[in-house]
Amino acid sequence: MPTYDFVTLDVFTDQRFGGNQLAVFPDARGLSDAEMQALATEFNYAETTFVLPPEDPRHTARVRIFNTTAEMPFAGHPNVGTGYVLAGMGRGEDGVLKFEELAGIVSVRVRNDPTGVLIGAEIDAPQALSLGLEFTPEQIALCAGLSKDDILITGHRPVQGSVGVDFVFAEVTLEALGRARPDVAAFEALAEGLEGFSMRLSLHLYAQDGDLIRARMFSPLTGTYEDAATGSANATLGALLLSLTSDDAAEYVVSQGIEIGRPSLLQVSARRMADGVRASVGGGCVLMFRGQVTL
Repeated sequence: MPTYDFVTLDVFTDQRFGGNQLAVFPDARGLSDAEMQALATEFNYAETTFVLPPEDPRHTARVRIFNTTAEMPFAGHPNVGTGYVLAGMGRGEDGVLKFEELAGIVSVRVRNDPTGVLIGAEIDAPQALSLGLEFTPEQIALCAGLSKDDILITGHRPVQGSVGVDFVFAEVTLEALGRARPDVAAFEALAEGLEGFSMRLSLHLYAQDGDLIRARMFSPLTGTYEDAATGSANATLGALLLSLTSDDAAEYVVSQGIEIGRPSLLQVSARRMADGVRASVGGGCVLMFRGQVTL
């Protein structure tokens, strides 16, 4: 019976029991799709990653990402955490790793402290910003358990955005952010009939104060009632906010997970490129557990 090693870690934090939980299988050769999904469901974290040999030898690995119900084309904290784990195993050249994923190639740069100790990673989202459907304040308010007046539309209307995986973005007041409670029935009603989403409806709410952002992400239809730290959503948010200005680049510090007792800190940067607005997101990682699974 084959045995597979795994590690778990907390991502977008420098403290144990903070950030977003992740399980990583550094060598997933031999696992079937069904076994990967079953393991991700068993761990019951927001995501679990499975590392396979790359199809292109110039790349570091092929990385498959599963949430508790389905495979994902791209995600933020799984890439940051997987890059951290593989870098700690000596993989990657000059502190850079490249992952093959459904959404494209994800570049990872490791982060070290002044003494050279590995402390985290930063990733480049695989796609430039794309925007899709717009939603009404009333629709978003129903999903978030808020009133329509809590949804701010001076900067932009609630909108679908992606740099590799889809989210719906809505700005709210800081006070309303704390009151938000996802209504699963409202999510189901809004998601019914939606087309063009790479995932079922996921809602990213944020309150902005200059380059400081507080955020919450709800995705109850994918099994994540509330996420502690959503790298892909915050990278997309950074790209969206830059796209609303005439600036060439911007940086943001995002705090998330406070309301659910897992405080997280994400550093987001966005920049205008020839193919559109691109974004990166990074943060710290802390190893938690090591173990084995025999199947």
